[in-house]
Amino acid sequence: MTTQTKTFSPDLLNLDCAAETERIVSWMQQTVRKTMRKKGGVLGLSGGIDSSVVTALCVRAFGADRVFGIMMPENDTKDESLTYGQLLADHFHVEAIVENIAPMLQGAGCYERRDAAIKQVIPEYQPNWKSKIVLPNLLKEGGYRVFSVVVQTPEGEFIKKRLPLAAYQTIVAATNFKQRCRKMMEYYHADRLNYAVPGTPNRLEYDQGFFVKNGDGAADLKPIAHLYKSQVYQLAEYLEVPEVIRMRPPTTDTYSLEQSQEEFFFAVSYDKLDCCLYGLNHGYSPEEVSEGIDLPVEQIELVYGDIDSKRKAARYLHMPPQVIDSVSSESE
Repeated sequence: MTTQTKTFSPDLLNLDCAAETERIVSWMQQTVRKTMRKKGGVLGLSGGIDSSVVTALCVRAFGADRVFGIMMPENDTKDESLTYGQLLADHFHVEAIVENIAPMLQGAGCYERRDAAIKQVIPEYQPNWKSKIVLPNLLKEGGYRVFSVVVQTPEGEFIKKRLPLAAYQTIVAATNFKQRCRKMMEYYHADRLNYAVPGTPNRLEYDQGFFVKNGDGAADLKPIAHLYKSQVYQLAEYLEVPEVIRMRPPTTDTYSLEQSQEEFFFAVSYDKLDCCLYGLNHGYSPEEVSEGIDLPVEQIELVYGDIDSKRKAARYLHMPPQVIDSVSSESE
């Protein structure tokens, strides 16, 4: 943690987008072409802001003809994800294909295992019902946050039940098949083309562990992991990502029911969380951050605590495979 030297303001997160783009693009070229000896980049196109910005950066770094996009729908994917993914590919003149991963997920038992866990909590649940898991609002309810499952019947009725730990872990483990299958597909095409796989996590996701290990957390390089979410939006505008994508609310697109990132993982909206994370990283007290944004001190204290808690949980996600002794090659 660094020590603050200025009065806190959201303006502290403002980027020199031209300079930052040049820095990232130069690093990507050096890392991929010279260090990895790869020719371009393969990445999944979800229609989200992060993958869109990384796509734009890849085009600048390698050229549009050396960027390969993959849209990977499955049974719970919203139609708009494909629409926005194709829009992005067309906008940046990137070759893109559709790889339906639903058969892979069905073969692995993704949906079956998830549905069985939900039925343990809501016995009347049927596989054709929509579902998601949610957390209570940290700022409204505070305290210990326990996941609940929410299902919707074909008639539109919602049922919500608190999840026991075993059922929660099974649902998460089953849905994690989705990120891991997508990454496997990305690496297939990367190996085929001799391309690298850029990851798309921003700083909030990377710092707080909002990714699946060996799933969307797997990558050869992570060009925006140092950028706060609001900075990613700044770059998106500078890089001329289509406005309809820039205006799209961040979602997980993992569950069949609409689900915001706040109700699934983060404590507050990304703009407020950016400020809290920046404040904590740079030594600002909750009182100082409170003066700069529209949140009471006690709520910022809750967010600070939630950030620290998630960082502890994320340590495992960031760990490389462990070995007893250091193993190095003769030439090192």
